[in-house]
Amino acid sequence: MEEKNVIVIGAGFSGLSAATSLADKGYKVTVLEKNSTPGGRARSYTAQGFTFDMGPSWYWMPDVFESYFQKFGKSTTDYYKLTRLDPSYTVVFGKDDFVDVPASLEELKALFERWEPGSAHQLDRFLKQAAYKYEVGINQLVYKPGRSVAEFINLRLLLDVLRMDVFQSFHKHIRSFFSHPKIIKLMEFPILFLGALPENTPALYSLMNYADISLGTWYPMGGMHKIIEGMVQLAQEKGVEFKYNQVVQEIQVSAGIATRVITATDVFETDVIVASADYHHVEKNLLPEQYQSYTEAYWNTRVMAPSSLIFYLGINKRLKNLRHHNLFFDEDFGPHAREIYTDPKWPTKPLFYVSAPSVTDPSVAPEGCENLFILIPVAPDLQDTDEMREKYYKLVMDRLEKLTNQQIRHNVIYKRSYAHNDFIQDYNAFKGNAYGLANTLLQTALLKPSLKSKKIKNLFYTGQLTVPGPGVPPSLISGQVVATEVAKEFRSPVVI
Repeated sequence: MEEKNVIVIGAGFSGLSAATSLADKGYKVTVLEKNSTPGGRARSYTAQGFTFDMGPSWYWMPDVFESYFQKFGKSTTDYYKLTRLDPSYTVVFGKDDFVDVPASLEELKALFERWEPGSAHQLDRFLKQAAYKYEVGINQLVYKPGRSVAEFINLRLLLDVLRMDVFQSFHKHIRSFFSHPKIIKLMEFPILFLGALPENTPALYSLMNYADISLGTWYPMGGMHKIIEGMVQLAQEKGVEFKYNQVVQEIQVSAGIATRVITATDVFETDVIVASADYHHVEKNLLPEQYQSYTEAYWNTRVMAPSSLIFYLGINKRLKNLRHHNLFFDEDFGPHAREIYTDPKWPTKPLFYVSAPSVTDPSVAPEGCENLFILIPVAPDLQDTDEMREKYYKLVMDRLEKLTNQQIRHNVIYKRSYAHNDFIQDYNAFKGNAYGLANTLLQTALLKPSLKSKKIKNLFYTGQLTVPGPGVPPSLISGQVVATEVAKEFRSPVVI
């Protein structure tokens, strides 16, 4: 028998992961990418000597990346060099109120203790629980395909789930350990992009705090796109073929089997399809209606994680009072969170995040210059106009200059904005979302859109709108999970 042909739609983290995993299992894999470069939301671009990562900028859970490359007999060090950041990041609570979050646990405990006597001991207790959740959650649960209740009918696993505070809110969980407002803000920060208020997020996600505090914040020298370059190189070593500028227009289906993928310029015969593109887009725009698994009403009731308004700035001088990662918490998170999650609108007084990778890596900016990435989390499905973007640019720059005590905007020599319309244009993102589905209890595991089409025998999905969820490490895992499911159903004997 000849090896089976697999078409992977999309060259983001999950698509690359799925493609490489399937090629390693003996499939002939072709990746179709609508853009001119790989990476999806993790693409990069250069302008005027600056190199900008377009999306992900946090490197957490280094063990997940290392585990991925080790599956193929490789290591992250074969493809990129990691640097651990210390401090991990800085939190700006107000004018002249900057807090560096140290990489050292002992130094962090000392910081907590200064704010709230007894909190160092509480942090040890908290992290012990969080470590357990990380071990079970990241090393076991996230590798479940979420296709059957039977996957979870295991006494030990059921006991593990009960111990993981799935039914307690993150908000309540944090406050059972700490009371100081700064500690609470620091501990709630990692779930900001999970897509729900702390009151509605399961305490299971304290595993994110473990990833932050115990495993550390890292940076791949050259930029986050170096991970993508490494993954593409590994995929090509495994025989994966890449075709760029391939805008998929249709998936042809016959008797419940997908037979061809039609792009604007080519036709690709296939035995199996793995869609790493936006799940909603694939269903609604590429499939005949009778083969769609979910209705539009279903999609409109999904709780989405935030979108983002991003500014990429090139500054013609070095800046002071900024670290690699900077969280501006000088306003109350409560109103901003409600304007994202419960009463969607453009925020009144948003929190924002600034990444200055040139603080760590001189290669991403011309000599004597600074590379800035500014992100405001916003609700999905908002009206995105140039006027609105400029309004928030002025708002953020006013606060950034005031809080860091320096002039910046007059030194901006390159500026680009990116928001809902761009996420839709570049990624066909449902409602212009940036991160996928919110990690709420009712959108976990079996309750997510299935990684296997309900109506097409050989169509699978991977990425942030299916299991295990949003974020770079989960997307990396998602590709591996779907590859395993494909291999179970479509074996590919290779003639030797």
